[in-house]
Amino acid sequence: MITLEPLRPDHAEAVLAFERANRAYFARTVPDRGDAYFAAFADRHAALLAEQAEGTCRFHVVLDAAGLLVGRVNLVDLAGGGAELGYRVAESAAGRGVARAAVAEACRLAATVYGLTALTAVTTVDNPASQAVLLRNGFGLDHEFLLDDRPALAYRRDLADLR
Repeated sequence: MITLEPLRPDHAEAVLAFERANRAYFARTVPDRGDAYFAAFADRHAALLAEQAEGTCRFHVVLDAAGLLVGRVNLVDLAGGGAELGYRVAESAAGRGVARAAVAEACRLAATVYGLTALTAVTTVDNPASQAVLLRNGFGLDHEFLLDDRPALAYRRDLADLR
């Protein structure tokens, strides 16, 4: 069982530890955040909270049954009834349905709490686990493109069935 919580100021330490612990794992399938992200993390965290307060983005931490941060799920660029979904799950939680459940909950929140009608998501071609999470949550392949010179796939999900 997982829980999504909106990002708060007191999540900063746990989010930074999560990102550091999983940096190499994430870099296998998504572009690395770079050293600057970690060096200026406090400023970045504050900027995310400001974006969330403005209502342009919705950031969430994913907590396991013990309350440990095992993932992040974000809805960014909320506009015109849509947003882009992004997510990452700790290597220690991979393969246990955490991403599937977190994305399902994010879709539900997007439709029922945030009033969105559609979501988009992107993953690299070499990340079949992420593709499976999206497909299992009702996303359909929209198009292919290059993401930082890597083949990538864009997905889309209509949220009408969740309202």
